[in-house]
Amino acid sequence: MRRLRLAFALLGTIAATWAAELPRMAPATAAKLVAEQKAVLVDVREPEEWRATGVAQPAVLLPQSDFNQGQAQWKPFLAALGGKQVILYCHSGRRAAIIGEALASRGFNVANAGGFKEWTSAGLPVRRIAPAASPKK
Repeated sequence: MRRLRLAFALLGTIAATWAAELPRMAPATAAKLVAEQKAVLVDVREPEEWRATGVAQPAVLLPQSDFNQGQAQWKPFLAALGGKQVILYCHSGRRAAIIGEALASRGFNVANAGGFKEWTSAGLPVRRIAPAASPKK
């Protein structure tokens, strides 16, 4: 049990170190860059989170699970970026930082806009995501 706690503590330290290296960006700055078509805002939360809270109006929805499992959605998105900056957000900024560091290590220009609550607290526009259709019986 002690080794397990030590392993989790080490992982937390590594994640915090990664998060510290990725530039943070205020939501208002992110919105301005997206409006100027200099950047793309990406919500890396999962679909159930999008449906529960809504998403930033200009956000592209690319879940962390897809990034971690083959990147079926992420690969075409990244290939079509055309040199624009990628600005990520999630619930708290942690997942955005992890994905951001991975993208930065591959040469992408990335920033972390933190959490969805920061976007809404700044009074920036959001949109609702329709609930998933239930399977037909």
